[in-house]
Amino acid sequence: MNDSASRRVRVRAPELVGKGGWLNTGDQQYTLSDLRGRIVILDFWTFCCINCLHVLDELRELEERHRDTVVVVGVHSPKFVHEAEHQAVVDAVERYGVEHPVLDDPELATWKQYAVRAWPTLVVIDPEGYVVAQHAGEGHVHAIERLVDELEAEHEAKGTLRRGDGPYVAPEPEPTVLRFPGKALLLPSGTFLVSDTTRHQLVELAEDGESVLRRIGTGARGFTDGPAEQASFNEPQGLALLDDGSVVVADTVNHALRRLDLASGAVTTLAGTGRQWMQGAPVSGPAREVDLSSPWDVALFGGRVWIAMAGVHQLWTYDPAARTVQVAAGTTNEGLVDGPGAEAWFAQPSGLAATADRLWLADSETSALRWVDTDGAVHTAVGTGLFDFGHRDGEAGQALLQHPLGVTALPDGSVAVADTYNHALRRYDPATGEVTTLATDLREPSDAVLAGDDIVVVESARHRLTRLRLPEEAVRVEAVAHRTRRAATEVAPGRLRLDVIFQAPAGQKLDTRYGPSTRLLVSATPPELLLKGEGADSDLSRELELDPAVTEGVLHVSAMAASCDDDPANEYPACHVHQQDWGVPVRLVAGAADRLPLVLAGLDAGDAR
Repeated sequence: MNDSASRRVRVRAPELVGKGGWLNTGDQQYTLSDLRGRIVILDFWTFCCINCLHVLDELRELEERHRDTVVVVGVHSPKFVHEAEHQAVVDAVERYGVEHPVLDDPELATWKQYAVRAWPTLVVIDPEGYVVAQHAGEGHVHAIERLVDELEAEHEAKGTLRRGDGPYVAPEPEPTVLRFPGKALLLPSGTFLVSDTTRHQLVELAEDGESVLRRIGTGARGFTDGPAEQASFNEPQGLALLDDGSVVVADTVNHALRRLDLASGAVTTLAGTGRQWMQGAPVSGPAREVDLSSPWDVALFGGRVWIAMAGVHQLWTYDPAARTVQVAAGTTNEGLVDGPGAEAWFAQPSGLAATADRLWLADSETSALRWVDTDGAVHTAVGTGLFDFGHRDGEAGQALLQHPLGVTALPDGSVAVADTYNHALRRYDPATGEVTTLATDLREPSDAVLAGDDIVVVESARHRLTRLRLPEEAVRVEAVAHRTRRAATEVAPGRLRLDVIFQAPAGQKLDTRYGPSTRLLVSATPPELLLKGEGADSDLSRELELDPAVTEGVLHVSAMAASCDDDPANEYPACHVHQQDWGVPVRLVAGAADRLPLVLAGLDAGDAR
């Protein structure tokens, strides 16, 4: 047995339990013992979470290379009420091309058994059924693959590795014109251009919103420029018309902006390298040389293309004249903070709409409608934070949305919001400060466009465009308020030890060439919760003091660690940045735990049992 194997903590993996059952297995139900002899990677995810979608993409190559030894199991653990609906999980598995078994765990039973605290979290289980690693956040697959190689060798030698086909069974494809369309654009000709996201194409529909005029893209994942029948996309989303009559496309999983010439159908690349932006990478420069991160929507505002950069919780801009990109707002921290662009926090901005003096945005993970003024300052119209959501009309300060993905400026100065997880179209009127409901019984609406006196809604989970008459009489709906299904963590009032666990992956060491290799940022909602311990420092452990008078709140923890390959003979070692943001709902209870461990990478010694 090698050194790293002998050092591993032996933690028996809890059983996999989920009330929704298994997907992608041909209706077969599984237990951990059925997977004994295979290396199992549990991917705790929820389909609203952009970082979870990044991990799905990171895992694809690993799954392919180790198809006969590794079984990836997605454990779907919902944040929003809508995500606990079984059909919504079925839809998401198809929408995002998940090609491994998924356990639907609407009550977070398995999440709790594994003491998971963040989406996404990856847990590695060896062929004998022991947990050997846990990683929170994205960017860990290189380390997990090294561990997989070790485990294959170790258990091959012991005779405990079982090779063969995995339990994945592909579902039958559905013959629809569109498949989980994302965004739509009304073209000057009166036709509609739609991003047919799951089919990796753009589709032009006639004025009826149904008849197909042409398809742009091969329909397979790819990143190729060229004529319409040869070009390829990877889950395209947002669309915007440029002043020269062409269309800019947010090519989300390619981390790029593409340009469509409407006359010829030719596709070229405007911005992005195809690589995902990571901490430390350039945040401005020539557009084709700077990495982007999951651009979800685009809009022309103030002469520049604004980009909802969902993957890093920021807004960026593309300058068509200079062909450059740069950050316009957001710190990359996830949350809801208004103010000057450089200080604002977003949470997965996913929809944009411009007027002469405002850029409206749907900030999905805070269930918020926000806007940017002409000076670049950020304001919130509706929404309170990461964990409060629902369907409630009335005065904007108490109104609630649930994970909106789209926003549309209306002729009277008000705004329509595609309130995705409420299956509704909502309206916010800045003149009155009121929120109303325009339409319900829409299935995961993700965008809407004006067409004459109508508003045409992208009903993503019904795979169609739906035309509604404007103005609609507001529909009365029963007010509902929710908090995330995730239970609050009980902690002791007063002194609380915060430990972020980070162990450099095998064959790597902390990167200290340019100073401290770690960073920890802590804040709270409400701010009064923290009497001591707020702010940034390089130490991954910190003593906090919680105000006993504040009985509950949310601790916002952002941790970063850099590690490099530990090989003295390699002059240019590969380096990796590990980062995760946690929003931990806490409840202060006398006698509860006075230590809060959060695993960035490795195993908490306190978990050994």
